[in-house]
Formats: sequence, C-alpha cells, structure tokens
Amino acid sequence: MATTDPIPVSASVIERPAAHLLVMVAAMPADQFERLLTNLTAAFPAESMLVATQNEFASGAFSDLRIMLAPSTGAAWASTAADFLNAFELAREENVRAVLMLGPGSDSLSAAALRALAGAVLSSLVDLAVPFYALPPYAGLINSAILYPLTRALFASRIRFPQAIDLCLSMRMAERLAGAARRFTSSNQPDTLIWPVNEAVAAGYAMDEFDVGPRALPQPADVDVNAILSLVTGSLFADVESKAALWQRPRRLPPPRRPLHDLSNADGTPDIARMIESFRFAYSNLQEIWSLVLPPNSLLGLKRLSVTDAALFRMPDPLWARILFDFLIAYRLRTINRGHLLGALIPLYLGWVAGHINITAAGMSSERHIEAVAAAFEADKPYMVSRWRWPDRFKS
Repeated sequence: MATTDPIPVSASVIERPAAHLLVMVAAMPADQFERLLTNLTAAFPAESMLVATQNEFASGAFSDLRIMLAPSTGAAWASTAADFLNAFELAREENVRAVLMLGPGSDSLSAAALRALAGAVLSSLVDLAVPFYALPPYAGLINSAILYPLTRALFASRIRFPQAIDLCLSMRMAERLAGAARRFTSSNQPDTLIWPVNEAVAAGYAMDEFDVGPRALPQPADVDVNAILSLVTGSLFADVESKAALWQRPRRLPPPRRPLHDLSNADGTPDIARMIESFRFAYSNLQEIWSLVLPPNSLLGLKRLSVTDAALFRMPDPLWARILFDFLIAYRLRTINRGHLLGALIPLYLGWVAGHINITAAGMSSERHIEAVAAAFEADKPYMVSRWRWPDRFKS
C-alpha cells in the first residue's frame, strides 16, 4: 500500500501555504506512526508542517496534514548519512525553515517535547536542538560510558546524548550535515553514522538540549551489543580523528544547566556476574593485544581488577578515561586491525558497566557517577592531546 496524500497534489500546490517545518519520520509500526501524527498535530498547526515518512499510510484521520513518501534507508535505530542527505535535499526543495528528524519509537515523545525541539530552531535561537531523555539508570550505557564523556572532554559540549535519535536542525545545520554525509554516500557507505554535535561545534553553530521526558528506545532486530558497541565507538573514533585540529585547541566547557536526577529502575539491579566473568576471561586471553594499546600503569590497574571480589568490583574513573584515550590513539595509529581493536574494548566496557552497577547499587546516583566519569575524561584531556601529537613519548 503506497503512502497517499488525501488532498490532490495540484490542489496542495495551489491552496496550501508553504510549510515552515519538515518532519522526517523513520520507519515504525502503523500504530506508532498514527500516535506520532496525533502528537504532531497537537504540537503544530497542520498547515505549518510537511511530514515525510518511510511508513505506508492511508488513514483519513489526518486529512489536514500533507504527508509524503520519504526515501527508504537502512537505518534501524539511528539516523545515518543517507537520512541526513535525504532530509536536506527535501527541505531545500520544499523551502522550509527547519527539519525535525524523528527516529523509531518517537511516538513516545509528547506534543510539548516536539514543540520544544522544533520551536527553538524555528525561533532562530539555535541551529541544533537535541533532546535530553529521562532514561532509567541502566539504559543507554554505551552513551554514558563512552559517547558522552568523550564528546564532552574533546568538544567541550554538555549535550548528554550526542548521538540522539531525534533532532531539530536549521537549514544551515541541515546543509552542514548533508555535506558531511556526502563523503560517505559517494563512497557507498550510506549507513555511516554522522555526529551532529561535533559538526555544530566545528561550524560554530548554536546548539542546546531540551528536556523531553521519558523516551522509548528502539531496539535493533538483532540485538548484538558487541556489534553495536563496535559500530558506534568506531564511528565516533573516526570522527574524532577527522576533527583533531579542532579539539586540540582549548575550549571552555559551558556551565551545567540542570540538576542531576535519576528515574527509578523498575526492573531492579542487573546481574553483573557474566560481565565480570567476561572481563576476567579477556584479562587472561587478551594480554597480547591490550599490551600493544595500554601502558604498564593501566595494565597494572586491570590486573588488580581481575582479582577483585565481584561485590567490590569498580573500574576507577581515571583508569577508564585513560583506557578510552589509549584505544583512540591506537585506532588512529592502526596499532592493530581496527576491528580487532574495537573487539578488545568490549570486555573492558563490560567491566565498566559492572562497576557502574555496583556503584549505583551502593547508593550513588547513576547520573552523579556518569558526571564524575566525564570529569575524569576532562581532567585527562592534556594526556590525550600530548599522546596525539607525540604518540611515542608515552611508554608508561
């Protein structure tokens, strides 16, 4: 069943005023799409927006909306290079002022949340509006352990979700992201991730994050944490490498804008036994690889962790920051095959997660611990800059 516009095309062109907002909607089940349309029409006048979707739609319930078919992409849970390129080209063709990109599960965002994201861009306050999701303590831990602290330390950004599923872009921000995307689509890599926060920093564009409340996180059809970790971390490492001249310059981190808070974890505390077992197994079997990447002090810290009782297991924040920075350096230098390198990071990440769960189970706020981790990355940035410039100087 093809997507249909209840109003004939010729009538749309003649009678409808130009839309201000293009809403790009990822593929999602029909019931979720209809809930999203309900929230969109509660947030914005129907005549002010154009909805482009990968979903088949023929309901007459939203006859006032102009809905069109968007190019299909392979994105399952995050926007890719192809998505950003398609969004800009359609936005330019339709002469809109802003682009609201919504990922799978965005029907869980309220009308107020949608209005906050798009309103900031439509009113020219920012070029990039990013959501701050209220997630349970143990959700989104790849973001909390790696993406957020690394982006914050290197690009001086407090955006909590630098690879957010939903975004609103000004036209110049959309054009900037499309330019970054073309490098990958032209080389037949349309599913490559793009990093909007880093691009905004590089361009000197204004950005901000907005509280949107809880958000249902989409899950890939084949939930392979190892594959997701390697994909996302490898993509971020590549983007950091391409922007080395930018992040090596001193930048002032903006002050915090919100109090720390956690949602209760309705599912209880996860079992960390298998995570610690994976870490210990890797310590016994990956010494050769880790010793090519990590200096002796870090290896000593991992040795101590390998014999620590599970109940006391904690990955020290400075050690975790140093590990990530050294893996990033090894990625740049191609010390070993990059696929093998990112695979060797996985058990270390699981060790961090196990320690994070122990810390929060002992009473520390999850967000407070994540902020402490990010602060450790910031404190160790001079090491990262020095190693990047003189990689052979650091042998201990």
